[in-house]
Amino acid sequence: MKAGIRAASTRVGLLGTACALVLLTGCGTVDLTPIPEGFPPGIGTPLPPIDIDAPGRTALQLRTWAEEQSDALGIPVVQLEAYGYAAAVLARSRPACGIGWTTIAGIASVESRHGTHRGARVGEDGRVSPPIRGIALDGSPGVALIKDSDGGELDGDPVYDRAVGPMQFIPETWQRWGTDANGDGIADPDNIDDAALTAARYLCASGGDLTGTDGWQRALLTYNQSNTYMHTVRDRAAAYSVGRRA
Repeated sequence: MKAGIRAASTRVGLLGTACALVLLTGCGTVDLTPIPEGFPPGIGTPLPPIDIDAPGRTALQLRTWAEEQSDALGIPVVQLEAYGYAAAVLARSRPACGIGWTTIAGIASVESRHGTHRGARVGEDGRVSPPIRGIALDGSPGVALIKDSDGGELDGDPVYDRAVGPMQFIPETWQRWGTDANGDGIADPDNIDDAALTAARYLCASGGDLTGTDGWQRALLTYNQSNTYMHTVRDRAAAYSVGRRA
């Protein structure tokens, strides 16, 4: 079972089928740009220079960058800012890691549909509401057994742990790695900025050099010990890397 973060349910889309039928159904324009193969996925549109030490929600400096590609990618602006900011911070703090914002976005897409699972919304401050909580990790068939590690403080469950937030951390992992990314003094797993930066830090610590196949795969398999999950994240990140929806 995975070392830090709960195993996510893999959601494999039907984009290939949709593309094949688009001319017959008239369902709209589909971007047929080929998704690159191989590992790791591309890093996507370069980030503009920003002052990552600026006060407040520094990710706002990426507003224009995010707005220019939000519609094409199908990723809301605030979430895209968070992924870009996380990559920018790691580019300075762990330059040898080389994590791209596309990898963070790929994980967020699989874990919570960019913080919108079951009708949740992400506010301008990055706060996800209502909070996203995973199933009880109670050892039932196909589910890990992880007994409560935080007294229910983060996940509301005093018996078993549940994954929390848009990046779906288990409480024990969040308590170790949780990071304040938006300058409010709180490391909040239900804030997309904090969750994205924490995920980036965790991935770089787990994989080392994410610019190579071995490091990238090691990082993803630490995040979730599933080859299917890893390939789904890769496909979505690779789609984002060429400017199309996943």
